[in-house]
Amino acid sequence: MSEQVLQNYINGKWVASTTGKFREVPNPATAEILAKVPISSTAELDEAVQLAHKAFQDWRRVPVTKRIQYLFKLKELLEANFEDLAHCITLEHGKILDESRGEMRRTIENVEVACGTPTLMMGDVVEDIAPGIDEMMIRQPLGVTGIISPSNFPAMIAFWFIPYAVATGNTVVIKPSSRVPITMDKLFRVMEEAGFPAGVVNMVHGGSGIVNGMLDHPLIKSISFVGSTEVAKHVYSRGTTNGKRVSAAGGAKNPVLILPDADIGTTTNIMMDSAFGCSGQRCLAASTAIMIGEADKVFIPAFAEAASKRVTGYGIKPEVQMGPVITPEDKKRIEDLIQQGLNEGAEMLVDGRNAVIPGYEKGNFIKPTILTDTPVGGIIATTEVFGPVLGIMHCKTVEEAIKILNDGTYGNMGSIFTHDGSAARKFRNEADAGNIGINIGVAAPMAFFPFSGWKNSFFGDLHGQGKHAIEFFTQTKVVIERWPKEWSRKF
Repeated sequence: MSEQVLQNYINGKWVASTTGKFREVPNPATAEILAKVPISSTAELDEAVQLAHKAFQDWRRVPVTKRIQYLFKLKELLEANFEDLAHCITLEHGKILDESRGEMRRTIENVEVACGTPTLMMGDVVEDIAPGIDEMMIRQPLGVTGIISPSNFPAMIAFWFIPYAVATGNTVVIKPSSRVPITMDKLFRVMEEAGFPAGVVNMVHGGSGIVNGMLDHPLIKSISFVGSTEVAKHVYSRGTTNGKRVSAAGGAKNPVLILPDADIGTTTNIMMDSAFGCSGQRCLAASTAIMIGEADKVFIPAFAEAASKRVTGYGIKPEVQMGPVITPEDKKRIEDLIQQGLNEGAEMLVDGRNAVIPGYEKGNFIKPTILTDTPVGGIIATTEVFGPVLGIMHCKTVEEAIKILNDGTYGNMGSIFTHDGSAARKFRNEADAGNIGINIGVAAPMAFFPFSGWKNSFFGDLHGQGKHAIEFFTQTKVVIERWPKEWSRKF
């Protein structure tokens, strides 16, 4: 991929930013500069929002059955461009090609679910709530909706929101992550080909100034965000202060309970994929394994062997099982956290630091890393490392392990591996997390379920995907009506 200068997409046109300020987008495996992304101004954001607001006046009146026709066309085009988009994700993010393909499949699934909007956004009617009086509840769009997407899934997470927003009659202004903007550029070219009317979908590149501009803009009625907990709190606080509806997903720390009766081979393979898939840069990564009872005697050696054999390298190559982390700064941050964990008393089981991949010496590589005996209140157990690092703890009982999970500040995911149905049911019932896995390492909901998160992993009421997204992007209107006979026109 040759270096390119990206543009904003406003009112159906590609528009160069006038600021003259850019950020380089490097390939995290090779350090090659792939593109320059503009740091746009709030004036450019305002132009996009004003035109999106103007487009909303017509778009909201387009029948929902016609609005979803654009999504049917979009689904067809995404399938046609599937490999190109997956390849682009790997180039700018670093995840392996199969992981990028999985991300694209989840992206398309959300478009498919949103095609059911005519049914999903139905209201309710009750006749004769009093003699001759009927009452109904209908759903109407909000207006202009703002989306702030993260770097770890350049395509999928934005599509937790975009298809539902436009299908319910809203217009969209999105700010992609400046770390991975090329995939969204390609996706907007696909949406352009799908024929969405001018102003329905808009994209403005930029940094924190654009984020705050979106949170403050009076014509933006809702904000959808995924990122760190620190920023999610800021987005939720500032957005709601300005009267916006906000869905802000934050960070995570996802404990996984391993019982002695769990299948060794299956559990080990799934845990390696969960902890080290996408180089640990996902909010559903299994970042803490809690060994119950005698489980550690079998599973710690199995985990160590499997992690040591995992092939790390350039994600384009078919034999590679794990790619780099996204930036040199993240590599340093992760390695510093590993050292802090060791300083606190954790023991090194598999050390992935100082990784050098022949031919890719400039890449941001950390190999799979496992620390054992991590303290419950230590840095590895409480911080979202967001890298290929798995901490291991020990508990005598399931009850003790559930308490560790519930005492944590995050609540995105919790999982358990066991053949014991009673233990699994207890965990499902008592674990304080929004996504629960039973013998599942990445409890990622299908597109027709909400991506649920609790505690410091989510700020808001309605999550992305499915019916939650339909409800988030619509406001309810209750109509109570009477038509007395004596008022009827006589013919």
